[in-house]
Amino acid sequence: MAQRHLDPTAGPVPADVLAGYLRDQATEFLRALRLHREAGAGAAASDGSVEAARALRRAARRISASLHTFQPALDPDWSEAMRPELAWVSGTLALEHACASRLDQLLLALHRLSGAPPLPARGTAAPRTRALAGMTLGTPGTTATANGEKAPQGPPAPDHETRTGGARGNGFPAEGASEADRPAHLRRTITATADRRAAAPDRGNLTVGAAKAGALLDRQLTLARTRAHSTALQALGSSRFHAVADKVAVLASEVPLSPAAADTDLRPLADAACERLADAVAALPLLTAGSPYNAEALIHGLSPDPAPHPQDAPWHQVRLLLRLHRYALEVLRAGPGPGLLAAGEALDRHRDASEAAAAAAQAARTPRIAPATAYALGVLHADQRHEVEAARYAFQRSWQKEVIGTL
Repeated sequence: MAQRHLDPTAGPVPADVLAGYLRDQATEFLRALRLHREAGAGAAASDGSVEAARALRRAARRISASLHTFQPALDPDWSEAMRPELAWVSGTLALEHACASRLDQLLLALHRLSGAPPLPARGTAAPRTRALAGMTLGTPGTTATANGEKAPQGPPAPDHETRTGGARGNGFPAEGASEADRPAHLRRTITATADRRAAAPDRGNLTVGAAKAGALLDRQLTLARTRAHSTALQALGSSRFHAVADKVAVLASEVPLSPAAADTDLRPLADAACERLADAVAALPLLTAGSPYNAEALIHGLSPDPAPHPQDAPWHQVRLLLRLHRYALEVLRAGPGPGLLAAGEALDRHRDASEAAAAAAQAARTPRIAPATAYALGVLHADQRHEVEAARYAFQRSWQKEVIGTL
């Protein structure tokens, strides 16, 4: 497969460019940390603290990626000690956002699978989440809606004694009577009920199950988000984080370069990151991803093993390598092409759908849940696994455009 290299006609890129980039990112880290402290982070994080935490993660990822890609130009002991600490900061701060976005994605999918009207725009995520999580169950003659109201679904089906007839002198014909013996209003009721069930045989079961499935997912993921928020607050107040912040503050003014940095060209190091990405993509089953539907994605869907899906690990690795490649291009001030950006977005959707499917499967393992709830969670899991396949298909097409654009 063709690999994307930097322009060979351009001159060498000195290590001073890397030093300037690291200083800029360290400054961004310190600015985001100051904003986070000013915004405050109590039990319910404000919009300012959320944005500041996102900026902290963004700067930590870029510093850590640069230390990995351009390690020969940096002091080896210092870079090896900093990389795991920055990864810890980024990973800890990302947990709360991941739980919130996962819950939002799953509730949106439940709403869509239930055939409900479109939801508000993404700017009203919190009200939408509360509305979806508050769906109530309907009686046999109603269907649950997002705001808790009951939508009529026609006359309720007669009970057993009514169907068998004559038990209480109710005037209905006995079981086995001909159609002509049935009263006119009963024939209309039975016909309407049969037509409704024939039109949507599974919709009622899914809609009733979606209400309880949404409530179960809301409880589990909200609890996980609360724990992640508490963990992040403890981490930001720990001595370990203060040590990382002190090192980043030193980095903002002085970058520890290696003795050989004066003669180091950054372009071969960035090309090595590109080659690692190309090798990882070449190992992916792109022929399978080139088909819009991959039935193998559901092979492990009923496995009792809570481990991640075995097909997903190589794709997650490609996502990380693509991020390293993109950050290396940032250091060299060579912006990524549109195909590379589209490929990264597809892999982000792949990761989100994979984790959402795992959350649905984990919720389905809850003991003593109702059959309708388990059915809705199963449909939701299959839907998210198909989203995984759609993201792989989108990545395959984006990567082909990226490769063709470099020929």
